[in-house]
Amino acid sequence: MRKFIPTILVLALAVIAFLCLTWGFYYEWPDYVHVDYGIPFTWATHTFSTIIGPPAAPWRVDVVALQMDLIFWLGLIVVLVMIADAVWRSRAA
Repeated sequence: MRKFIPTILVLALAVIAFLCLTWGFYYEWPDYVHVDYGIPFTWATHTFSTIIGPPAAPWRVDVVALQMDLIFWLGLIVVLVMIADAVWRSRAA
């Protein structure tokens, strides 16, 4: 069972990263109703309505913010697996 712990850790962190990248936060302001996607960086915004009527561009995607989100979450997975591996190796020695 001990040898599966890194795999379980990676899968759990991958699920958390997937949820953080795809979770939408709904904002209903009087003049701007939209959903923002991405934690910690907002990489997409789906606009439903604005004060001037129907939106001209209902989706706004920031590719750089998406790349930064992916680098953050995948880097976090790598760092945490390296730390967990170092801890498990130090306990085994």
